[in-house]
Amino acid sequence: MIGSFKKIAYSVCGAGVALYLVCSSAFAFDIPDNADKKSNPFEVFKFGVSAFKNGHKDEALKALRYAADQGHPGANWKLASMYAQGDGVPENDYEAYKIFEKIVHEGAEPGSQNESYVAGALVQMARYLKRGIPGTPVNSNPDMARDLYVQAASNFGDSTAQYELGAMLLKGDGVEKNKTQAARWFQLAARKGNANAQAMLGNMLFQAGKTVRGLAMLTAAFERCSDQDCEWIRAMQEQAFSVAGEADRRNAIALVGQH
Repeated sequence: MIGSFKKIAYSVCGAGVALYLVCSSAFAFDIPDNADKKSNPFEVFKFGVSAFKNGHKDEALKALRYAADQGHPGANWKLASMYAQGDGVPENDYEAYKIFEKIVHEGAEPGSQNESYVAGALVQMARYLKRGIPGTPVNSNPDMARDLYVQAASNFGDSTAQYELGAMLLKGDGVEKNKTQAARWFQLAARKGNANAQAMLGNMLFQAGKTVRGLAMLTAAFERCSDQDCEWIRAMQEQAFSVAGEADRRNAIALVGQH
C-alpha cells in the first residue's frame, strides 16, 4: 500500500477504492518511507481532489504532490492551478508556470483523456507569456504566446486557445490585425459553446449589418458566460440591443436556441 489514510470518524465511502481512500470527518495522507513509487497515482490523485473539495487543503497538497511526482498529469494540473490562484498554497505564478511547462513537456498519448491537460497547460503558459511574470525568467513574449495558442487551437482544438487567437488578431495584440482570421477562430470556438467567442463573433456580425444573427449570438453568449466575463459581455449585448429595432430583437431572441 502506497500510503496510510488515517481516519477520525467514518462517513460514507465509495466502493472500489477502499484500499486507498478513507471517507472521514478529517482527511490525512501519509507516505511511508518504503512506499512503492509506481503504485496507483490515480487513486492518490482522486484522494487529493476529494480532500481539496472537502476543505482539507493541506492533505490535498501532500497527496497531489505525491501523485504529481509519479507523473500524473491531472495532479500536476491541479497543483499548478492552486499556485496560480493562491488556493491552498501561497500564490506563485512562476511555480504554476513551471508545472504547466512540465505538463506540456511530458505530453500525452494521442486520443487520451490527458490531452486536455496538455492543451490547457499550453493556454495557461501562453497567458503568462503575453504579460510576463515580474521578477522571474518569464518575460513578456507575445510571439511565443501566439505560437502556444496555435498549438492548443490547431493540435487539440482547444476553444479557449481559439478564442484567444481571435482576440489577438482582432486587436493586433502582438500580431498584425486580421479581422477575417479573427472571425475564423471565433467561429471555431463559438461552435464549441465558448461564450467569449460567441460574444465577439456576435458583435462582429452585428457591426457588419447582420443584426439578427449578431444579437442572437450576443444573447446566447450572455446566457452562458462565466462570472468573470459576464460584465463585458452584458455591456456589449445591451449596447447592441439598445440600437436595434423591436422586430430584430424579437427575431434574435427566437434564434438564441440555435447558438
